Amino acid sequence: MAWLAGTLAAPSLALARVRPLRIGLIGSWSGPYAGGGRQFDAGMSAWLAGHRQLVAGRPVELLRRDVPGSAPEQARRHAQDLVESERVDLLAGLDFSSNAYAVGAVATQARVPLLVMNAASSGITARCPFAVRVSFTISQVTLPLARWALQQGLRDVCTVVADYASGVDAESAFVSGITAGGGRVGAMLRVPLATLDYSAYMLRLRELKPQAVFFFLPSGQMPATFLKFWRDRGMADTGIRLLATGDATDDHYLEGIGELADGLVTSHHYSFAHESPANRAFTGLFETEYGSHLRPGYFAVAAHDALAATDAAMSSARNLSGEKLVDAFRGLKLESPRGPIEIDAYTRDIVQTVYIRRTERHDGRWINREFERFERVRDAAA
Repeated sequence: MAWLAGTLAAPSLALARVRPLRIGLIGSWSGPYAGGGRQFDAGMSAWLAGHRQLVAGRPVELLRRDVPGSAPEQARRHAQDLVESERVDLLAGLDFSSNAYAVGAVATQARVPLLVMNAASSGITARCPFAVRVSFTISQVTLPLARWALQQGLRDVCTVVADYASGVDAESAFVSGITAGGGRVGAMLRVPLATLDYSAYMLRLRELKPQAVFFFLPSGQMPATFLKFWRDRGMADTGIRLLATGDATDDHYLEGIGELADGLVTSHHYSFAHESPANRAFTGLFETEYGSHLRPGYFAVAAHDALAATDAAMSSARNLSGEKLVDAFRGLKLESPRGPIEIDAYTRDIVQTVYIRRTERHDGRWINREFERFERVRDAAA
């Protein structure tokens, strides 16, 4: 028995001598966007639960820094502390693009890889040579929706977007896709962030009466409020089709939005209801860890894939210096819960399938049911 105890203890002793992989994680764990931080945590926990809590054979230390919302100077200070005082091997997270640009400058100066797990501005990897994106870009998921709309004969459209960088990116991508296909854009309406009264916008759209309205609003309260105004003002009765990106029906919030989104067509790169063995394994691990009260959304799947990509890159890299590790991410291909993904060898940006989905009720739960796909989509603005 003494021999057996020693045998069992040996791997633990060996593991204790392995230096932990230290990841500095920057995101929102408080304030109105705190759900994003919880999803980052949950996605990473699900991956670690399926891999003995190890990345490339090393235990992991996650050093979280709370930056609630868009606060680039605060994000920069946290990143500086993480690389200088905490000596992290990687920086990761980042829900807002403004924060990602600020942290990218720190990562470049420190020569530390930066894994972007949500921030969706097209220019991030171009500006930061140490950034690798495992999430998506707004243009990447929006342009396929414009192409799908044209295929349905929807050629006369209007747009409504939140007036900030990602909203402008969505507007630009949708408008360029529609006009390139010979369509017409009757109005491009921009609304201030945190808008809760859409009365004037509904009146304007009713007057214009396009065939379709595309809207982009950040996940959470804004899409729910917009959809409520759309229903309460009888806009569906006008015959106008409503289209959006998957931010509007983020799985994390979908049960709360419920029937307000019934029938809404969206485009995005991940749905909780995606049919694949990888997604069934992921959602199964997620439910084991968190029960049925927390559903994985696209934040969670990006966090999961960040660790999967890091595991693959570190397992193949002989030299783990910043540049060599970034190079190990280039051209990486993985089977994600969202479907096949790869990191473009030149841009370090993600290439993935974009799905056209419809919100519907299935077995008593609201889901985004995928019914069409555009494969190997790159960032449209690259």
